[in-house]
Amino acid sequence: MEHDARKRLFVGLILGTCLLVCAMLVLLWWVPYVGLAAIHPLAPWGWGLIVAVLVLLVCWSGAGLLLNLVLKRSFPFARRFRGVTIKLYLPLITLLGRLFGIPKEDIRHSFVKVNNELVLSEAGVYRPEEILLLMPHCLQNSRCEMRLTYDIFNCKRCGKCPINDLLGLHEKYGVHLAIATGGTIARRIVVQKRPRLIVAVACDRDLSSGIQDTYPLPVFGVLNERPNGPCLDTRVSMERLEEALARFLAPEHREGRKKGGGTAQGSGEANDLDAARARKGGGNVKSDAARSGSGEAAEAAKGEMHG
Repeated sequence: MEHDARKRLFVGLILGTCLLVCAMLVLLWWVPYVGLAAIHPLAPWGWGLIVAVLVLLVCWSGAGLLLNLVLKRSFPFARRFRGVTIKLYLPLITLLGRLFGIPKEDIRHSFVKVNNELVLSEAGVYRPEEILLLMPHCLQNSRCEMRLTYDIFNCKRCGKCPINDLLGLHEKYGVHLAIATGGTIARRIVVQKRPRLIVAVACDRDLSSGIQDTYPLPVFGVLNERPNGPCLDTRVSMERLEEALARFLAPEHREGRKKGGGTAQGSGEANDLDAARARKGGGNVKSDAARSGSGEAAEAAKGEMHG
């Protein structure tokens, strides 16, 4: 029920924004009507035709988006609906919400919910190496002394934070797993991995900006839980993440991987660290993919070097 309420808020604001934009377009035609007639008798009607086309486009995008969300199915140009929502409606809705005193957090929560519905309706299924699980650094226990920003396999898997369970998902399904310490690092990881779909965990603010930054790449957002406040010892529902993977993974990969798959790393520096180790030791270090098969193999591969 809470998810439906969030979605209804954003849909209602979208419809209100559509009406507001249409009214502004009609006003743009009405105001210069007299002046345009002085230029040419048909000038007002030419300008009126342009405005009418723009009004139809706005109404079409709003109605198409609404039908897409209600019927939960993809329509022609469905990806355009998500683009319009992200690039046009979200900034306008934020302004409209401010006028009505609606908190930004509520609008962003609703936006993430609507975005997820659109991604579910338009996205297909993917191989494990085409999916990236992108996690925030605040999931790590704040008292943990292990540095996961360089290598996520530094995790001792004590179970005091969700990192252990996330590594379990990576090992089970073979999807890419990365931890980002900020938006810049997250964008670099996306460039490195070049996924076709991102399942991202973050707060409402970071998810909203991340969805905008990575468009047209589809991002399925999962809001983190903040029992200790923002950016401190946050949590995430593993059940929710596994449900998302079950939806987006190709059927033959939903029971778990057999061989190969994606890599796991920290905030993008893991490859640089491996290269530095290789130069220092005069050899090559095994990659993350080779280390992620099991807990024992991961520990053995960390110290293994080939001459």
